[in-house]
Amino acid sequence: LSYKLAKLDIASPGDMRAPGAPTGQFALESAMDELANALGMCPMALRLHNMAEDVDQNSGKKLTSKALRLACEQGAERFGWARRNAAPRSMREGRELIGWGMATGVWEALFVKTSARAVLDSQGRLEIAVATAEIGTGTYTILSQVAADALGVPLDRVTTLLGDSSLPAAPLAGGSWTAASSSAAVQLACESLRKTLLEHARKMNDSPLANVSLEQVVFAGGRIALAADPLRFVSLSDALRAGGVTRVEAEETAKPSMLTERRYAAYTHQAVFCEVRVDEQLGHVRITRMVNAVAAGRILNPKTARSQIIGGAVMGIGMALHEEALTDHAIGRIMNHNFGEYHVPVNADIPEMDVLFVEEEDSLVSPLGVKGLGEIGVVGTAAAVANAIHHATGKRVRELPITIDRLMAA
Repeated sequence: LSYKLAKLDIASPGDMRAPGAPTGQFALESAMDELANALGMCPMALRLHNMAEDVDQNSGKKLTSKALRLACEQGAERFGWARRNAAPRSMREGRELIGWGMATGVWEALFVKTSARAVLDSQGRLEIAVATAEIGTGTYTILSQVAADALGVPLDRVTTLLGDSSLPAAPLAGGSWTAASSSAAVQLACESLRKTLLEHARKMNDSPLANVSLEQVVFAGGRIALAADPLRFVSLSDALRAGGVTRVEAEETAKPSMLTERRYAAYTHQAVFCEVRVDEQLGHVRITRMVNAVAAGRILNPKTARSQIIGGAVMGIGMALHEEALTDHAIGRIMNHNFGEYHVPVNADIPEMDVLFVEEEDSLVSPLGVKGLGEIGVVGTAAAVANAIHHATGKRVRELPITIDRLMAA
């Protein structure tokens, strides 16, 4: 591939969710559908037939994992894709044409250097500190969960501190790397505490853990117990007392493996299935159903993960049908610079959203097998909507958003 830069009298783009990917995917996935129609093939069958399973086509590196085929198959089953009539304009209800479209999406799964601190006191309170910010993605929740699980303390005894430069260094909240990177750092800090706590527990008189290794114990219920005999245990508070301290603290840094980065490429994948209804006389488009099947490694919290995918999908719907910055080319100013004229999706525009996460184990992408999913939700959505509109109407619109006037003129 090659490209050229051109001077244009429009504003330069800034930070965005999955910058560039939804636009490029709209072009590529529209072309895939056009090719499928020309060949008389099912659009999903064409994609599955040509899917590269093990190697990244950009870098030539092996993939840490790729469950896109599984996402397509499970998403299609959930959506009912097998009942789709192949011919455009062949599905209708009253004066509404019904279209079913699909598209795939891919985004980087990054893991970057991150530090975290963990402090446990004699009252069983665990404090986690990471400098990264919470921007509404659920970072407080997932880091608290990771810490609670690692040390076997109740979730309500965990306090997580974020968003302060005085805390252990971490990258900004973005790039779909926060969950994978910060969770790894928190896990390392808690594992360091586990070692210290077991050392203290061994010092007790007649300790049931005197001659055991870390691999022979479990941390659960505020205790360090023998895995083979859970009734033989030392409470965390007793372990601190045996060590003559009132708290233990550890700070650790999680770093990506340079060898893994040289050999492997890591991505999050999705398959989006969309149903639209188009008023044949008025050209009005309604999105009535959407299924988003995502392969993102280990899901730390299904509820917050689902919210991330829905948020991305809503942005993709805005891109597909509503959002457009209009520039006055005479003076170079944006004309619709308010929400009265720059249209975004509202509740009435959002369909029934079904999100499913496919099973995907990945021991290479990050220590906990976590992939970021803050951006993948938006990547293939606009393309799926456009393909559904083509299936409903037989019209291919190659410019976004697909407004009524553009659809009627196509």
